[in-house]
Amino acid sequence: MPAARPSEPVTARRILVYGVTGSGKSTAATRIGERLGLPVTLADELSWLPGWQSVDEDEQRRIFADVVARDSWVLDTAYGAWRDLVVPRAQLVVGLDYPRWFSLQRLARRTVSRIRTKEPICNGNVETWRDGFFSKDAIFLWHFRSWRRKRRTMRAMAAASDGPPTLLFRRARDLEAWISRL
Repeated sequence: MPAARPSEPVTARRILVYGVTGSGKSTAATRIGERLGLPVTLADELSWLPGWQSVDEDEQRRIFADVVARDSWVLDTAYGAWRDLVVPRAQLVVGLDYPRWFSLQRLARRTVSRIRTKEPICNGNVETWRDGFFSKDAIFLWHFRSWRRKRRTMRAMAAASDGPPTLLFRRARDLEAWISRL
């Protein structure tokens, strides 16, 4: 399949937004969905139960198989446990390939804000200082554990000749300009 170009009109009805932790995938997916009139699915909402309990992987696979079987969707990520279900159905991948410092500062700002406001996310869960920064499963640590792997994955998607067309955005302002043209 040919590489996608940001200047081409978007006819895709099944779009995967992919990027590192903190890159702004959910916000981008929501905005893309609004602009194109497509339903948006936020993966964390379907992957976490109250009390930060993870939905069983087999159940996640079933849930996301149902999501991607639909005719149209925008999905804000694809966890490794079920990425193989999503990528073959995607008609376009939007990769947020930002520098580490950029996604890290976004993640820190978002996490601190959510801790302060106690904003419920992911089925009523609330982030705490421990969850955000100080536990062995802290989102901040997850950024460091997964950054290289996720970056390699999105770049591999962009380089693949047999997968969906992939747009890699290396700057948030380029993504913003592209979304504004949708």
